[in-house]
Amino acid sequence: MTLFTFLNYSSVFVFALTESLVASRAQLDIVGFSFFACITAVGGGTLRDVLLDRNPVFWIESPSYLGVACGAALLVFVTAHLFESRYKLLLWLDAFALAIAVAAGSGVALALGHSAPVVLVMGVITGSMGGLMRDVVSNELPLVLKKGELYVTCAFMGGVATVIASSLGLTSTLAAIACILVTFFLRAGSMIFGWSLPVYRSRPPKV
Repeated sequence: MTLFTFLNYSSVFVFALTESLVASRAQLDIVGFSFFACITAVGGGTLRDVLLDRNPVFWIESPSYLGVACGAALLVFVTAHLFESRYKLLLWLDAFALAIAVAAGSGVALALGHSAPVVLVMGVITGSMGGLMRDVVSNELPLVLKKGELYVTCAFMGGVATVIASSLGLTSTLAAIACILVTFFLRAGSMIFGWSLPVYRSRPPKV
């Protein structure tokens, strides 16, 4: 198993866990759990592969990714009642999944020989689109749009870490580790310490 295959499986599993927790809050049945888990788990990677013209898309080439997502859904279906604060657990799992997915997305683009801007965009898309689809389908305000949330910024900086590590001659494994650490560190800081970027504030028109 290659590094990026491992990262893909890991991100699919953890993203599926997060969506299954959302499904548990909505009290859906096991089919609903699996449906939402698969959408979230493969959404970002699918868009990445389509844009990079990787044919076939990763989960079509290996349908076992869907099996992993459904397995995560089943796991949460029978254990979600054990967690008192599902939303808090959801945020932490999502932060971990984001870090892994960004590393997978930026690493795949880098391995295909794409330039730094493409590597950054693919990292952001792979990390963010699954969660965005999850929140839209679940009729919740997407995390990427919530005021004061560092999300896309974390994904972007993780991609930057990948590009810098590669330019320094580090191996793909070390570049992926650097990406995961930077992305997760920033996301964790946002959740624990309230780190955020300045937001635009409109000024009243001059009379």
